[in-house]
Amino acid sequence: MITPPQVVTSSAFSVESRNGRPDFELAAALQKVSPQQQSKAQKTATDFEAMFLNSMFSQMTSGLKGEGPFGDTPGTGVWRSMLTEQYSKNFAKAGGVGVATEVYRTLIMQQAKTIRTA
Repeated sequence: MITPPQVVTSSAFSVESRNGRPDFELAAALQKVSPQQQSKAQKTATDFEAMFLNSMFSQMTSGLKGEGPFGDTPGTGVWRSMLTEQYSKNFAKAGGVGVATEVYRTLIMQQAKTIRTA
C-alpha cells in the first residue's frame, strides 16, 4: 500500500507542492528549522514581496498627472507613494504574486543546509 506524502503547512505558506508535485525537499528542511526561524523567514519573505510590489505599483502610477482625488497638487506625489505602499503591503499579505513563497522556500532551504553542516 502506498501512503500519500505528508502535507506540511505553516501559518502563511502551504508547502504541500511545488509546480503541482509534492515538495519533499522543503518538507524535510522544515523538520530541521525551528518554528521561530520559520516565522521569521515568512515575515522576511512577505516583506520582500511587499517591497517588490511597491516598486511595481510605483512604476504603474509614475506617469499619472492631474487625475484622481487630489488633482495635480504638490501633495499628490506623497499621497500616491503612501497609497502604493499600503496597496503593496495588503496585496502581499493576501497572497501576493508568488514571490514570497519562493523566497520563503529559498530561506528555509539555506537555513536547513547550514544546520546540517554545523
